[in-house]
Amino acid sequence: MLNTEPQLQPQPEVTPPPVTLSDAAAGKLRELTEQEQNPAIGLRVYVYSGGCSGFRYGMMLEDQPTADDLTVESQGIRVYIDDQSVQYIQGAEIDYVDTLMGAGFTVNNPNAVAACGCGSSFRTAESAGQPGACHH
Repeated sequence: MLNTEPQLQPQPEVTPPPVTLSDAAAGKLRELTEQEQNPAIGLRVYVYSGGCSGFRYGMMLEDQPTADDLTVESQGIRVYIDDQSVQYIQGAEIDYVDTLMGAGFTVNNPNAVAACGCGSSFRTAESAGQPGACHH
């Protein structure tokens, strides 16, 4: 007797991108880069030691990635992340907020277990980042 039931193929495991951009962040980045002629321009996102919770976020526009960068595309925008920062921001969403208190990019990071009032400093469960003063 022939087995006529369809055979299920194992589905490849889908890994979420390390960083995504909200609609607001992608829109603001398009606005900031609309006059740029360089097609490789992207948003560099990085993490460094400091801040009141142990780590801080940094962002800037970058002409091109370095050899050690992970390049992610979100909503048509290139995002460059150095290999040391990826572990701290895996699964994060970058947003852009415009409030009475000011406007700017923020990071909604599922790895952050503590943050300070300045909004740019955080600590992960795996790292016991050394707290310091909140500097802007």
